[in-house]
Amino acid sequence: MAAVLALIVALWSAVQTGRFNRRQNEFAATAERLNQLLIARETAESQEQGKADVSANFVKFGKHNHRLKVFNRGIGTARNVRLDVLAGEELIDGAGLRDKFPVPALDRHQTVELLASVHFGSPRRCQVRLLWDDDTGQGRQKELWLDAF
Repeated sequence: MAAVLALIVALWSAVQTGRFNRRQNEFAATAERLNQLLIARETAESQEQGKADVSANFVKFGKHNHRLKVFNRGIGTARNVRLDVLAGEELIDGAGLRDKFPVPALDRHQTVELLASVHFGSPRRCQVRLLWDDDTGQGRQKELWLDAF
């Protein structure tokens, strides 16, 4: 009788140990997945720290004073910033474009302004290509259609 009771206790103990080990393995797998997700998120955030986001827009000062503002809204510094006017080049002052571009470095929230020649007979829109380098790579680019009015 004592031997049967000891066998039952041993079987019950083995079943409980098996359940416990299964839960421990599931917990370890979940912890590993969470660690991988955290590593991926930290890697993405680290890459975002060096990424620049250069953009442009027309702004109006006063009644007839327009400017093309090129700015960096990214976290990283944009280097060797270039501006190519693809369409509507008569809207942008060519001398100012040659004098100010390429910009060696454009930090976060820094801007470069060009005079814009917006008048009744000028085109309504301008297409530009912005090119720059940053910590995430070289030759990054963005094409924009900008409304002058």
